[in-house]
Amino acid sequence: EATLPPKLESYRLLWMLLLPQKLTNPYNIMRSLSLLAGCAAALLSFANAEANLSNPDVSKQMLSGTFEPPQVFQHTNLVRTVNLEKEYPRETINVVVENIDSKPQQDYYLPFPQDLIARVGGLDVKDKNKPDAIFPSPEIVGIDTYSPIEYYRIKFPSPLAPKEKITLSITYSILSALNPLPASINQADKQYVQITLNAYTNSAYKTMKQKTKLKMPTSDIPEYTVVGTNAEGQEDPVKQGVTFTYGPYGEVPAGANQPVSLRYEFTKPLLHATLVERDIEVSHWGGNIATEERYWLENRGATLKNQFSRVQWQQTQYFNPPTSALKELEYPLIIGSANPYFVDDIGNVSTSRFRPRNTPKEALLQLKPRYPLFGGWKYSFKVGWDNDLKNFLRKLKTGDGYVLKVPFLEGPKQPEGLEIEKLTVRIILPEGATNIKFESKIPIISSEVSTHRTFMDTVGRSTLKLTALNVVDDFRGKDLVVTYDYPFLAGFRKPIVIFSSLMGTFGVAYLISRLDVSIGRKA
Repeated sequence: EATLPPKLESYRLLWMLLLPQKLTNPYNIMRSLSLLAGCAAALLSFANAEANLSNPDVSKQMLSGTFEPPQVFQHTNLVRTVNLEKEYPRETINVVVENIDSKPQQDYYLPFPQDLIARVGGLDVKDKNKPDAIFPSPEIVGIDTYSPIEYYRIKFPSPLAPKEKITLSITYSILSALNPLPASINQADKQYVQITLNAYTNSAYKTMKQKTKLKMPTSDIPEYTVVGTNAEGQEDPVKQGVTFTYGPYGEVPAGANQPVSLRYEFTKPLLHATLVERDIEVSHWGGNIATEERYWLENRGATLKNQFSRVQWQQTQYFNPPTSALKELEYPLIIGSANPYFVDDIGNVSTSRFRPRNTPKEALLQLKPRYPLFGGWKYSFKVGWDNDLKNFLRKLKTGDGYVLKVPFLEGPKQPEGLEIEKLTVRIILPEGATNIKFESKIPIISSEVSTHRTFMDTVGRSTLKLTALNVVDDFRGKDLVVTYDYPFLAGFRKPIVIFSSLMGTFGVAYLISRLDVSIGRKA
C-alpha cells in the first residue's frame, strides 16, 4: 500500500484532529489538543531535518566522478610545518611547483580527505618570491558521486609556463582535530590528546623530496608512531626538543598516505564555538559604534569521570595548577573602549573586570563564567562595548561616501586558542545608507544586505550580513572595510521622526483635553 510522505501525513493528522465530530466531547478535546501539539512538534522536527539536509552554508563546484587532477605539475621540494601549540593544528606548506607539461598551466589542485575538508579553515596562498602577487580565493570542488577525496582549486595569478617554477606558501587550520585520550579523567588529572595525520603531505602530484615538521606544545609525548627510517637512514621521526620531523623522503607518488598518530599532554580547554554572532551598530548622530558578540561555547576536552567537586576546585585554586577547565576569558579591546557588559542566559554576570587604558596598550576585559567549563560542558553568553565612531569612520572628500574600517573578529585571546565553527557579522548602518560594498581578507561564504528595524525607524536600517566558516582566533586584527553612501538629508530622517512623533502625541493629547466628558442633566 502506498504511504504518504511524513510531511503530508502530518497535515492529514492535523485535518483529522480538527473534524467537528472529534470536538464534541471534553475528553476528546483534551486528547486532540495533546495530539495536535505532538504533530506540531513532528512538523518542526521535519522542517529542521530538511534544513540540515540542505546544508545551505556549503557551496561546491561539482566535477565528474571520474575526475582526477591532470598530472601537469610536480613538486621539486616540499616542507610542511604543523604547529600544535594551540587546540587547532595550523599547517604551512612551502612547496616548489614545476610545470612539467608542454602548455602553460594555471589550475593547481590541493586534495583533502572527504571527512576533513569540511573542517579546513582560513586557507591562504602566497607566492614566496612575489609577496605582492594576488591569488583568487581558493574554491572547493566536489565529486558528483561519493569520493574519499575532494579538492581545493587554486588559480595562479598568471599561467605557469612549461618548465617554469613557482614557490607557494599554503597555510590553513583544521578544526576539531584533537581528541582527548582517555576520554574521561578525574578533576585534577592531566589531559592528553591524540592527533592522527598523514606523514606525507596530501598531494595530487608527484613529490620528489619532502618532510613534515611537528611543533609540539610539550615534551610529554608518551605515544607516537615510528615509521622506520627516512631517506637519510635515520629513525623516523627525528626528535629534537619539542620538534618531531617525519622525513625527509625521496620520490613519493600522488595520493600516497602514511598515517601516523601522536598522543601528548595538553592540559588546557579545547574551546569550540558552534556559533558566534557579532553585531556592529553605527550611529552617525550619536558618534558611537556599539559592538555586541554572542557566543555558544563548549569545551571539547576530556569529560569528568565523577561528579564535579566545588570544594576540591576551590582548594586547588590556591596553587593555580594547569587544568582542562576554562576559568577565565580575556578580551583585549581597542583603545578607548567603554561601557562593557557581560550577560549570560541567567542575567548580568558580575564576575568580570574591565581595565580601560588611554595609553597605546589595549584595554582589557576579563570575564569569569559562573562556573568552570570542564570537558563536555557548554556555556552561552553575550558581551558588548562602545567605541568612538571617529576612530573607525572617515568621509570621502567628494560625494556622500563613507569608509568604515572595523575588526572582522575581536573576541577572547586565549593561550590555548579558540575555534569557531560558524561566524556571522552584521554591520548595522544608519537608516538611509545605500550602495554598500565590503572588502575582507577572511574567506566569506555568503553576504547579503537586509533591513534591520529598531526604535523610531521608518523603513529600517541597511544591514550588511557576512558569514564565514571554520574561523580561528588567529584572525583577530584582520580588518573589514565597508563603504557606503549616506546623503546629507538622510541624516535628518531620525530627528524628523522624533519631532513628528512628539507633535502627534501633543496633538492627540490636546484633542482629548477638548472633549466634553462631563455628565450633564437629562433634558
